[in-house]
Amino acid sequence: MIKPGPGTLLIAEPFLKDPNFMRTVVFLCDHQEEGSFGFVINRAYEHTLNELMNNLDELKLPVFYGGPVQMDTIHFLHQYPTLIPGSFEVQDGIYWGGDFETAIQHIREGSIDTSKIRFFIGYSGWGSGQLNDELKENSWLTAEANQKLVFHRNTAEIWKDALKLLGGDYEMMANFPIDPQLN
Repeated sequence: MIKPGPGTLLIAEPFLKDPNFMRTVVFLCDHQEEGSFGFVINRAYEHTLNELMNNLDELKLPVFYGGPVQMDTIHFLHQYPTLIPGSFEVQDGIYWGGDFETAIQHIREGSIDTSKIRFFIGYSGWGSGQLNDELKENSWLTAEANQKLVFHRNTAEIWKDALKLLGGDYEMMANFPIDPQLN
């Protein structure tokens, strides 16, 4: 396991029962003594971008459930630092935020491949020491993120593929039932 920090994947332990995080993978954007935040990358939200925001009628882009905190905010991860000013590099080639209007304009013009940008409603956040406590309780497994997982085309496979990234016994966990009594 790697220590948490920007660019870390938090992979939910197979039997984690919290409905906000069961079988999820969180891309951690920041981890400091004061707290941590990131985005669930493998849970689609029930609405598209055009349904959540005004004046985006033609942009029927998927939105992902970033987490239970501030569900009235939209965030995005992308691979376009030169096109989207103000973005922050979280990890090699993966950027958070930037000028939203510029990003939308580039999408409309076709200069951004929509498979290389992800929109999230809300985010996942932990207060001081909270994430470290959850890691000690073995609620999360950690791995280094990569573009392939963060921008995976089949989000239903991200949790399993993240476990496979860890290899060994973790690979076997990808096939565990949600309820071990069903085994």
